[in-house]
Amino acid sequence: MKIRKGDQVEITAGKDSGKRGEVLYVFPKLEKIVVKGANIVKRHIKAKRDGEKGQRVEKEAPFHISNVMLVCPHTGKLTRIGYAIEGGEKVRISKKSGKAI
Repeated sequence: MKIRKGDQVEITAGKDSGKRGEVLYVFPKLEKIVVKGANIVKRHIKAKRDGEKGQRVEKEAPFHISNVMLVCPHTGKLTRIGYAIEGGEKVRISKKSGKAI
């Protein structure tokens, strides 16, 4: 997977398109990611003990990785990701700027 935890991404499709956020979780086998502040869903939590109230909790839900693009840290524009060998290591590079991410 070319997008990793901690990357800055912009959502390109869906109800939150145009929003930017940080990647919180990556699920490589499912090809899904969770972005901070995007795809917010409400979950109902049942009361655990007597006298306690149930509640609705808002949290981020995962969505498919094809619906986001990486934001280049150097230019601030959307970019695709490539790979290059630098100093014997494989590094990710921004296709827009050509610099290592």
